[in-house]
Amino acid sequence: MVTEQRGAFEARGEWILEIFGTAFGELLAADPAAFQVKFRKMAASAFAFYRGTACLFYADLDDEKHGGPFMDDRTGRVWIHGDLHAENFGTYMDANGRLTFNVNDFDEAFVGPFTWDVKRFAASVALLGYTKALSDEQITGLVRTYAKAYRERIHALATGAKDDEAPSLTLDTADGPVLGALRAARANTRFGLLDGMTEIRDWERRFAPGGGVIDLDSATRYKVLDAFDGYLDTLPGATHIRPDAYRVKDVVGRRGIGIGSAGLPSYNILLEGHSDALENDLVIYMKQAGTSAVSRHITDPAIRDYFQHGGHRTVISQRALQAHADPWLGWTELDGEGQLVAEVSPYAVDLDWSDLDSMEEIAQVVADLGRATATMHSAADDESGHSLVPFSTERAIDAAIAGDEECFPELLIDFAHAYGATVRRDHQIFVDLFRNGRIPGL
Repeated sequence: MVTEQRGAFEARGEWILEIFGTAFGELLAADPAAFQVKFRKMAASAFAFYRGTACLFYADLDDEKHGGPFMDDRTGRVWIHGDLHAENFGTYMDANGRLTFNVNDFDEAFVGPFTWDVKRFAASVALLGYTKALSDEQITGLVRTYAKAYRERIHALATGAKDDEAPSLTLDTADGPVLGALRAARANTRFGLLDGMTEIRDWERRFAPGGGVIDLDSATRYKVLDAFDGYLDTLPGATHIRPDAYRVKDVVGRRGIGIGSAGLPSYNILLEGHSDALENDLVIYMKQAGTSAVSRHITDPAIRDYFQHGGHRTVISQRALQAHADPWLGWTELDGEGQLVAEVSPYAVDLDWSDLDSMEEIAQVVADLGRATATMHSAADDESGHSLVPFSTERAIDAAIAGDEECFPELLIDFAHAYGATVRRDHQIFVDLFRNGRIPGL
């Protein structure tokens, strides 16, 4: 029995290494130090491992690309987030100047089955619940709460609910921990952000040294500025304000920008902003976009060939999935690689799970995230200004779930428990591979 278990662990370890080689190989070879940091963060917990391994998740789901419960020609062709887990939600200031709580981080977004998003979220609930020592029954209750909230909101949107019947999560409509995150975001200021990233030198604002800032040589700076000029052509018309707003004051490189972006070059660009006042300067970031983990498992050439590069894919996906997205969101190319460009916003606050311990509060948040997921999926239809998804996604999903109402929550509950256990086992295997030097390139 022990020998069989050891053999299963070794086989799974080889599978993990194979997936890592496909997903991370080139980036790891280019920047091993960045992956040392990424993998140490992933080693901290099973949930951190899960956050960094969307590639493994979709490889495990690969059989579902040909069918599965609630999947048909339409529900299998929905704009999806691609990395939907409990910590990928937070606040943002939308294009209308309204603070909103919704999904964030669209690096893995693509077109695929809506069930992949809700399954990935459900498994993350099981993993978070495990870290908080919740019972299996409590985890089941939370996943059921998520499924119910998602189902109710999708149905409301599909049947023409008005804004006051299916409201977004804002300062006026949210409560509990989500309202707390919105209030924390509202208390932030652009001046506070600038004060932490820049300094005044010779009567002009410049990026401050330290904190992961990398000075650029003149050749690299020129290439970044040339890419910036290309980015301006991709901005929506509403962003085209006074010409001086786009004047570049400073450019620096950045390192250490999160688990999911290891090895991807990134730059910060300081702009004049809406006026000549120093407190109105604006910071945008430009980072190389990776390959979506979802894209490796979608074979439809109409989808795969639609995007110019990863930066274009990420921006088009975010505009589809996030109502009134960042007006500074755009794309460009640098050294032949697609780049994502967006504002570094002082109003982005992630939901903090560390202080959520009461079941009442956790359930309230999970229900809010279920509604937010449904709102995201319903935004991704023919009103998004593109041709890949030319139908009402909320109606398609609503009709699919209506065919078997009782199965939908049970599907998510069973998957959450089963895949949560798989991730906890995989995390142990990964830690042993990492600490024993078995990951090629490190």
